Amino acid sequence: MTELKLSLPDNLAKEAAQAGLLSDAEIEKLLREEIRRRATNELFEAMDRMAAVEGPPMTEEEIQAEIDAVRAARRARGR
Repeated sequence: MTELKLSLPDNLAKEAAQAGLLSDAEIEKLLREEIRRRATNELFEAMDRMAAVEGPPMTEEEIQAEIDAVRAARRARGR
């Protein structure tokens, strides 16, 4: 487990503590929700970019090659 130290403005720390947001479980929950939110945003941004592309549709082989390339890049980054 990794231990983190946060520096927050006093008023924010007080509000967060009053709301019960400073426990380990709540911070973990907030971080996981943000990670999911960002992944969803990335997906929709990619869909928007795909919709903006003009030209003939990709073949199944071209699509699979793109998927394979993305997966290889993610593996290389350790994701």
